[in-house]
Amino acid sequence: MIIEMEQLGTIKTPFNEIEGMPIQPTGAVGVEGQIIVDEKFQEGLKDLEGFSHINILYLLHKVDGYKLEVKPFLDDNTHGIFATRSPKRPNRIGSSVVKVEKVEGNVVHISNVDVLNGTPLLDIKPYVPHLYEDTIDELKIGWFEKKHQNAKTKKSDDRFK
Repeated sequence: MIIEMEQLGTIKTPFNEIEGMPIQPTGAVGVEGQIIVDEKFQEGLKDLEGFSHINILYLLHKVDGYKLEVKPFLDDNTHGIFATRSPKRPNRIGSSVVKVEKVEGNVVHISNVDVLNGTPLLDIKPYVPHLYEDTIDELKIGWFEKKHQNAKTKKSDDRFK
């Protein structure tokens, strides 16, 4: 089956190289960027400024191929790709929760962004944690349990080019 998607816009950030980037938004606190939405989708931004955070979905456009087992940035052991947030995914879809600073026309000013400059935007969804609170009784985060705190300082290297 072939699935087609349309690029909704482009994400602008200060990161022009994959190496040295934060690996998660928690390591990008204060880093500013913009989402430049194609003007034909600008009307869809109505009321977005009422949300403090959004979930952005994007194409990991500089990643070639995929691996079903990877050694993620936060661990020395290999894990199945679907048990990681590694970019070396079969469909190369990335996801980040970022802070909305303001919306001006077709530009969404954001912060806490951990995305490569020029990344194609696939979708924007408001971040509403209350939608999940009644569905998660006992949260488990697997191997991340003892590693997630390192995401604040860990930077990307060249392992997923």
